Amino acid sequence: MATYVDILKSEFPEIDAELFDYITGVLDGGGADFEDSEEVYEAVGGVLQEVSADSKNEDDIRDICLQMFNTLKLNHHRGAQRQVLLDAPVQLSQISADSISEVTAGVTERSSAFSPQTVDAKKLEKAEAKLKAKHERRSEKDSQKASGPLVLEEASASQASSKKDSRVDQSGKNRSYDIRIENFDVSFGERAELSLASGRRYGLIGRNGLGKTTLLKMLASRSLRVPAHISILHVEQEVAGNETSALQSVLESDTVREDLLGEERRLNARIANGIADGMESVRLSEIYGKLEEIEADKAPARASVILAGLGFSPRMQQQATKEFSGGWRMRLALARALFARPDLLLLDEPTNMLDVRAILWLENYLQTWQSTILVVSHDRNFLNAVVTDIIHLHSQRLDSYRGNYENFIKTKEDRLKNQQREYEAQLQYRQHIQVHTGTESTDRYTQVQTGTHRYRQYTQVQTGTESTDRFPDNFEKLSPPILQLDEVEFYYSKDQPLFSGLNLSADLDSRICIVGENGAGKTTVLKLLMGELTPVNGVRQAHRNLKIGYFSQHHVDQLDLNVCSVELLLNKFPGRTEEEYRHQLGGYGITGELATRPVASLSGGQKSRVAFAQMTMPCPNFYILDEPTNHLDMETIEALAKALNKFKGGVILVSHDERLIRMVCKELWVCEGGKVGRIDGGFDEYRDILHEQFKKEGYL
Repeated sequence: MATYVDILKSEFPEIDAELFDYITGVLDGGGADFEDSEEVYEAVGGVLQEVSADSKNEDDIRDICLQMFNTLKLNHHRGAQRQVLLDAPVQLSQISADSISEVTAGVTERSSAFSPQTVDAKKLEKAEAKLKAKHERRSEKDSQKASGPLVLEEASASQASSKKDSRVDQSGKNRSYDIRIENFDVSFGERAELSLASGRRYGLIGRNGLGKTTLLKMLASRSLRVPAHISILHVEQEVAGNETSALQSVLESDTVREDLLGEERRLNARIANGIADGMESVRLSEIYGKLEEIEADKAPARASVILAGLGFSPRMQQQATKEFSGGWRMRLALARALFARPDLLLLDEPTNMLDVRAILWLENYLQTWQSTILVVSHDRNFLNAVVTDIIHLHSQRLDSYRGNYENFIKTKEDRLKNQQREYEAQLQYRQHIQVHTGTESTDRYTQVQTGTHRYRQYTQVQTGTESTDRFPDNFEKLSPPILQLDEVEFYYSKDQPLFSGLNLSADLDSRICIVGENGAGKTTVLKLLMGELTPVNGVRQAHRNLKIGYFSQHHVDQLDLNVCSVELLLNKFPGRTEEEYRHQLGGYGITGELATRPVASLSGGQKSRVAFAQMTMPCPNFYILDEPTNHLDMETIEALAKALNKFKGGVILVSHDERLIRMVCKELWVCEGGKVGRIDGGFDEYRDILHEQFKKEGYL
């Protein structure tokens, strides 16, 4: 088999004899001390690069050093001069470095037929100095009996496992995992800067349409300059469906583990067929050590816990990914990212795809996340539970605040009060100057501004305008019963009963929220209440004057995307003036030019507002809302909650937004196990129940 001498001759056939002697001397003298190929590269890589005369790049040289290191390691381990092929496959659980079969490494006579060549003497001195320093560090480490951990650079769970708190790469260089990007433009106006400290969790907030998602995409694509050694994962697209099981799909996101296992299988196959050499046996031992270091055997259990926390039952974890809906594939994409543990995790509205149970689990899981997170979310309680910092995108700038969302609100209010006071003081001073300078007030004020005492110019504090401030409620009070389900049984197929003995009632004073895991039947309950589905058994009763307004979680399906918002209302409710349609849309933030743009061109949040305008146009006296907060920004969610509280009719909603639930709902119904039951302790009791379940099932 090839030795490092053979490798040198093969790769550098025209190497000068003196350089050849120098390199082989370095390798002969330090062979037992080299711990990895990086040390071989540091010792002789610079010289080899000079010898190659640019015919080989740095990666080529590193590969050659790896080959030579493997032969050096073989020489160090063996002691016998005969190569032995293994009769049976080597099992990874049984192999160790000390049990590697001894192999032969014949040394070829050195040839003297080399062409003359020159190399920078400084390169040789530098290489010798590096080697000397390496030997000194080795001696010091040996005396302290300490060794550094292997650092893997791929974006994987193995990376996070092996890095832990170490920020030193294989070459001994300190690497920063902080991110600082200065003077960039994400299309929202002024040049900005972004700083993300390693290990902190940032919430990126701001009104819809300002560029939050664009910023995440630019980071993910590295259009903004993020250091190359920092791995990034952006949970943006659902997992493609194929025959791979959900659990295996998550395991495959750990690229380091998968590569090591794949190489282990290939090497074992070669050994079983009797065609492996000693170097491959050594490599197999290395693989075993790396798999043990990254705790590869524990990976399936950890992946299963993540999937279970996000709502995947044991049966679902074994299902092929192609069998899942888009929402579940998005959860699978989130599970893969959590399992891979990148240096920078980018999340865009992660709670939109989750039910309350999964959100609470995710909050707990991310609280112990050790790398950096940048999350766009309009879920106020989620931000309070998870983030350590807030980045506020507004007025064409990014402002950073320490603390969670509640701390941001308090600090922001204090800043605005101070800004308003400064503005008023400056305005008063300017008026004083104008009184004393008459018609030259502007010039005189400018002179004062540029004189010895300089003043920062402040602008009046602008407060955001809220839409959805009121739902129309000009209707008569209806006497109970308003809406009831009595002993209702329902199923889509007889062999899969969904509900039985369902007894529910609501009136115009009701503020009811229905919670439960995805797939438990929450939307089916809403459709039974509305009369869109007919019970198999039992009775639905509704007041003859009951008029229901329904908001679907798939509200886009209710809209004609090919017309503008004004035309949409005109087609749906003909006979009114354009001013009336515009007034209706304006109450939900669709004003001016927005009202005349095709609905298809509007953002998700703007489409939601159009759907609200359409839903409220006929003045319903009862609202049934299915996930109404998806795509809404935080200000609009607050306005929606206030509008529902002012509304004089009844409300039943399905929502995962804890803030909305707490602000609006007086009753909490839990949908599970074919039943819908009321929890007297409200959302607090529901949270406590879920936390106990997580602990009992080992998901926390």
